[in-house]
Amino acid sequence: MSVSIDVAWKSLNKQDEELCGDKVEVIKTADSDILILADGMGSGVKANILATLTSKILGTMLYEGARIESCVETIAKTLPICSVRKVAYATFSVLQIFHSGSAYLAEFDNPSCVFIRDGRLVDYPYEVREISGKKIHEYRFQVKKNDCFVLMSDGVIYAGAGSILDLDGWTWEAMADYTLKCTRQTLSASRLAVMLSQACDDLYEKKPGDDTTVAVARVIERRVVNLFTGPPREKADDERLMHDFMHSEGKKVVSGGTSANIAARCLGQEIITKADSSRPDVPPMAEIAGIDLVTEGVLTLGKCLKLLKKYAADEFDEEFFAELDAENGASRLARLLIEECTELRLFVGTALNEAHQESDLSFELSMRQNLVDQLIRTVKEMGKHVEAAYY
Repeated sequence: MSVSIDVAWKSLNKQDEELCGDKVEVIKTADSDILILADGMGSGVKANILATLTSKILGTMLYEGARIESCVETIAKTLPICSVRKVAYATFSVLQIFHSGSAYLAEFDNPSCVFIRDGRLVDYPYEVREISGKKIHEYRFQVKKNDCFVLMSDGVIYAGAGSILDLDGWTWEAMADYTLKCTRQTLSASRLAVMLSQACDDLYEKKPGDDTTVAVARVIERRVVNLFTGPPREKADDERLMHDFMHSEGKKVVSGGTSANIAARCLGQEIITKADSSRPDVPPMAEIAGIDLVTEGVLTLGKCLKLLKKYAADEFDEEFFAELDAENGASRLARLLIEECTELRLFVGTALNEAHQESDLSFELSMRQNLVDQLIRTVKEMGKHVEAAYY
């Protein structure tokens, strides 16, 4: 079984701070997925810089195959020295899950990762290594489908300190138990991240006393989504595009009226339009036998992209998921890309839509290409692998 991860994170800025002192990076290598959570010392701009530097250094070096010792040594030499504490560091957690199922976790001064398997908390053994004067906890283990991992900054276990809890804060044990309760139902990483972050925010009474981040990774099988939009430049390439599209593993999505006509003709199927009044500003969906989702083109892609950008910008909450669960083409496509996709493959036609040749919408091709370019960037920001083929 080739595994991947469904990954999401949610951050709360310390009260009155515009920038978060925590930083999360997701790195895709040829044989693994890497999740990094760095927590910069202090808060505000300086903490943000420290966390960003740490996560970027770790991500770049690990992507190039560097060992953890080299990464830590580089961080120790690169980060500026605090004039007050006379130390230069950001704490971090690095989780690397290989497609083969083997996994590696390194933690430096962050709260321990919460491991959940088969409805139970799992306590993996670890080794302690000292690298450049820093004690690193290392874990090596095998994962299996539906395993859940929660990385966190220390703002999580300080939630409620001096206010609701009137003690030192939310203990790691209490947080782990709450996470376990949340996972009794199968949740996407993004929905679990929202629930955990909301609990922290409630304990802080909406006034976080520290930067607070949870990063959730769920082990899943690879999930490929194939999206065909726009007719090929040459009509003779219709069959070639559809052959490539239909022979690619994973779910199939067709976006655009002309694209749907090409798909139906090549597959020898009919297009059945579905009545949909839930969102009058989103054109109705359709059905073609053998295709998982059929939507209108530019308008639907544009509204889907708005949802994806909100998600990528960490602007998702319960209200966001209510919109994501709506039964319209834009929400369905966004939900598919957020919760049911680890790899996106785009099959993009580059012909101008004939229906617009003699109208003021002759820029439709550039509009669609602009949306495709934005879609590629945004889905990559969401930590997913993207490939695009043009016809």
